[in-house]
Amino acid sequence: MNAPQKLRVLMISKACVAATYQVKLAEIARCPDVELHVVVPPYWREGRSRLWLERAHVRGYQMHVAPLALNGQFHLHFYPTLGRLMRQIAPDIVHIDEEPYNLATWQAMRLARRAGAQALFFTWQNLLRRYAWPFSALERYNYAQAAYAIAGNAEAEQVLRAKGYRGPVEVLPQFGVDPEIYRPAEGPATNDVLTIGYVGRLVPEKGVDLLLRAAAGLGGEWRLRIIGDGPERAALQGLAAELGLGERVEWVARVPFAQVPAEMARLDVLALPSRTRPNWKEQFGRVLVEAMSCEVPVIGSDSGEIPHVLGETGLVFPEGDAAALGRCLELVRDEPNRRGRWGRPGRQRVLERYTQAHVAQRTCAIYGRMREARQG
Repeated sequence: MNAPQKLRVLMISKACVAATYQVKLAEIARCPDVELHVVVPPYWREGRSRLWLERAHVRGYQMHVAPLALNGQFHLHFYPTLGRLMRQIAPDIVHIDEEPYNLATWQAMRLARRAGAQALFFTWQNLLRRYAWPFSALERYNYAQAAYAIAGNAEAEQVLRAKGYRGPVEVLPQFGVDPEIYRPAEGPATNDVLTIGYVGRLVPEKGVDLLLRAAAGLGGEWRLRIIGDGPERAALQGLAAELGLGERVEWVARVPFAQVPAEMARLDVLALPSRTRPNWKEQFGRVLVEAMSCEVPVIGSDSGEIPHVLGETGLVFPEGDAAALGRCLELVRDEPNRRGRWGRPGRQRVLERYTQAHVAQRTCAIYGRMREARQG
């Protein structure tokens, strides 16, 4: 009996201009039943800056760099040459790495239907939001035409169902982490002084003010290392001074991306005190799995997906409760085997669920189920 013909998959992903995300593509390309093609723009605009395409992990699949109209417009960008590319590639499956209410998703879904290909989309949206026209119309069309959906968290699946999507759904993060890059530090397992870390944007919803207040009530020797920048930086520095934290807090505005894993591994504990807002809820918290992969104990609020990511390997506190966060910090401080109790189980959870290879394998399994459904 002849082996099944390889599935020709066309993925469309502006996120994959970043080298770290291309690792997943290389892992998908290793699936024996998949021939992978990926469409990326030459850059993605974020405000006044441009994230230029990095060509780092491009072996095993074909990357197609295509111009992007309305670059930087999250909901309205699209690929003017995508129709021609789709005719050239003739995919069996079109993997649209975009939200279902985006114009690029609608464009690719229509072109996939015209090409006789199955299509799937990805969503992080974990808040039940009703969109105005034309985004509501784009969303309805994409729900009706998609053969599959990938939801980045459990609540995103609930939102899809509440909004009328009836097709199959897989709960799977968009990207995983590379455990060879995010790995435990070499040398001593702990610092001389408890080092508490935060890595991320300095915005109200991330709750860094709660971390400052919790740390202010923490006894013993400790230091707080805040890595990141954002509009709340000056206000947070003012709060730290008001709380008398002084030199115990180190502010690091920017760290080169290649150095982030080493910065993570140096921490004794990482905190992500996110707080839900009317228009935002924590969708995943990538820094959680990065720290876990480094065997760093993690504390997170119960906002959105955080408790599901941590499972039993981290400490979870009620969002907005600085006193509860302080008690979690005390537990970590007073546990001499903190990496054995929380760190090593955290890394094991990453190896089982959140590596790029694991995400890629589950993605390939979705492609296989799509083919089976079509043939059956």
